[in-house]
Amino acid sequence: MTLKDAKVGEIVRIDSVEESELKPRLLTMGLIPGTRVEILRSAPFGDPIAIRLRAYNLALRKDDAEKIQVSQVG
Repeated sequence: MTLKDAKVGEIVRIDSVEESELKPRLLTMGLIPGTRVEILRSAPFGDPIAIRLRAYNLALRKDDAEKIQVSQVG
């Protein structure tokens, strides 16, 4: 499943980041394989989504979240 498919309140682990021109930036922001991510909320129309990873919160467009493969934790 992708990060886009994760539901609010879920905790997921990043498995991989799809090749794209955005990949280096996503990796720099800490979205690296093995990182645990909590889905906090989504905007009223569903885009963007707010996630918590490491020690900060991040807003991510659903188009970008679709490039990140994740698996459920627990």
